[in-house]
Formats: sequence, C-alpha cells, structure tokens
Amino acid sequence: MEILPSRWKKYLQILMLGLITTLFVGCASIPEGQPRSKKDPWELANRNVFTFNESLDKNVIKPLTQTYEFIVPEFIRNRLSNVFGNIGDVYTAVNQLLQGKPKLALDDLTRVIINTTMGIGGIFDVATDAGLEKHNEDFGQTFGVWGIKDGPYMVLPLLGPSNVRDTVGWFADLQTDILIKKINDIPLRNTITGVRVIDQRSKYLNSSNLLEEAAFDKYTFVRDAYIQRRRNRIYDGNPPLIDDDNMLEDMLEKEESRIR
Repeated sequence: MEILPSRWKKYLQILMLGLITTLFVGCASIPEGQPRSKKDPWELANRNVFTFNESLDKNVIKPLTQTYEFIVPEFIRNRLSNVFGNIGDVYTAVNQLLQGKPKLALDDLTRVIINTTMGIGGIFDVATDAGLEKHNEDFGQTFGVWGIKDGPYMVLPLLGPSNVRDTVGWFADLQTDILIKKINDIPLRNTITGVRVIDQRSKYLNSSNLLEEAAFDKYTFVRDAYIQRRRNRIYDGNPPLIDDDNMLEDMLEKEESRIR
C-alpha cells in the first residue's frame, strides 16, 4: 500500500528538485547589520531558495510572461483570468463557510452562480459589475482563523514566500483543486497549470520592476510584506496591534538597530 498518493509524490519530488538545485546556485548570505527576525529562524536556507526562485523567475517565468502578454491580446488574457477567478471563488466560498462567515460564503457562491450563467462560464465578471465584491480565501487562512499558529517563515522552491501553516494549507488547496484533480489528460492539465502560473505572474509584472528599484534588501522586504499581508487577510484587514511576543521583539530589535 502506498504511503502517499502518486500526485503527492510528484509535488514533493518537484519541491525536492528545487531544493537540491539551490545547492548549485551559490550560498546566499545575510547582509551585515541586518537585524534577524524571530519569525525567520531558517533565514540562511530561505535566502538560498529565494535566490534560486529569483533566478528562475528572471530567466524563465518572467520572459514567458512577457511573451504571453505580447502574443495574447489583452481581451483574451482578461477572459482567461476571469475563468480562473471564477473557479477560485468556489474555494473562497468553502473557506468562508469553514471560517464561520456564512454571509460572505453566500456572497461568493452567488458570484459563482452569476458569473457561470450570465458570465458564460466565468468568461465575463458580471458579479463584480453588479456590486458583489471579490474575496480571496484559502486553507492557510482558514487554519489561521481556527487559531493554528503560522510557524516559522519559509521560502518554497518555485512557489515563493510561505510559512509552515500556509504550506500545509497549500497541500490542502491542491487536493481540492478541480483543475488538477478532475482533468485526467496530463498534457491538457499541464497546459492549464502553466497558463494559470503565467496569468498570476502577469498581474505583478510592473510591481516587480518597481520592487527591484526600491528595495534595499529585496528578501527582507518580500518576507515582511508577506507576513503582514497574511496577518491582514486572516483578520480581514483588522489585525491586532501586536498579537505575538516574537513580533514585539522584532520591532524592538529593528528600532535598536536603527538607533545604532
């Protein structure tokens, strides 16, 4: 009897391949004088994976995204993005319900019904035009609402910023993803997955260029932004001022470093 389903083995193999590849990228180092974060005990390893991901994005994903934007008309790109977004609303509705927010779950389910029918399978985002706000919820956020701590910050090969809780949530997301679970044609499934990745990357094409110019230490900027963003999402935009002793220590350490 298999311990892990074959698809889980494939995902783990991809992650392990990424980790092994980082050994050949070179050893990253922590900038001198950079305060350490209690949320990031694996910083040195994370920086190596971050360097690998940056190289992959620069040499493969970003050029593919730019080619995609050049070849595919904006109208078609927007329609594809709407379809992926409509499918995402299904999972958002489920997570809203699991988080004890039935009103928002109903709103998101209504979005799916409207966009699937009047929007022709989600090609057109009629629900947003009708005033139904779009939300984004995942299992990592649901676990956070349930009180599960985020754990150490980590950078995943290919996937980017995460933490222990969100990584477990990511596996749960994969197991409920109909575009992966219900499509048996492997070439078709891989094509759809590739388009989804490029579609997501295209949304941040301009902002990544600004980040390159603005961030003194890009790794720290991305890490802090990710942690802050996830806290805001878990608390629906109203996080407590300080909800963790480690966060208070981080703030004090950064202030001491600034004074020095």
